[in-house]
Amino acid sequence: MIGPYSEGFLLGASLIIAIGAQNAFVIRQGIKGRHVFAVAAVCAVVDIILIAAGAAGVGTLIAQSPVLRMIAAWGGGLFLFCYGLIALRATFRGASGAWMEAENQARMTAETSHGVRAAMMAAAGFSLLNPHVYLDTVVVLGGIAAQYNEAERTIFAAGAMTASVIWFFSIAYGAIKAAPFFRTSFGARILEGTIAVIMFALAFMLINGEVQG
Repeated sequence: MIGPYSEGFLLGASLIIAIGAQNAFVIRQGIKGRHVFAVAAVCAVVDIILIAAGAAGVGTLIAQSPVLRMIAAWGGGLFLFCYGLIALRATFRGASGAWMEAENQARMTAETSHGVRAAMMAAAGFSLLNPHVYLDTVVVLGGIAAQYNEAERTIFAAGAMTASVIWFFSIAYGAIKAAPFFRTSFGARILEGTIAVIMFALAFMLINGEVQG
């Protein structure tokens, strides 16, 4: 049986890895050599704060109500399943149009972000002005964390936080080599296919845990 830390890590990684403006901006800064680790740190810190808020606030609230817990389990499972379907479709489509759109948005911002303060503010904007960030961290992760007791929720959140830190600093470090690969049809298929498999597996575990519980 997968433990709370591993589940938090896998789910956090699956939600974070999905290509978006935030990831594209980190990679873009890495390619241009402009304060990439400061940008990665901002993205990771924002994720950590939101994950902690979800696990401590939303998670506790849902844990106190069997009805809310059931809604969170089935709603979260459905969300993950749909997310997996989107990734699966992108696997067969090859190069992701979402990547190109996100990269264009990141490039426009990066062109005006010459100083470290401007780059960090832009990274915060990509992190905080995206409603999907709140859905992923506060709602989905917080709702799933509600399945565990207080101590295990902390461990689950730590797993998701670890995934966030590793991911952002990994793409910052390997931006020059990683970005061209993930823009190719083959690279996009590998990325989206991996996300789809993980999403389907976690959706099954989430709903199965509620049914058996």
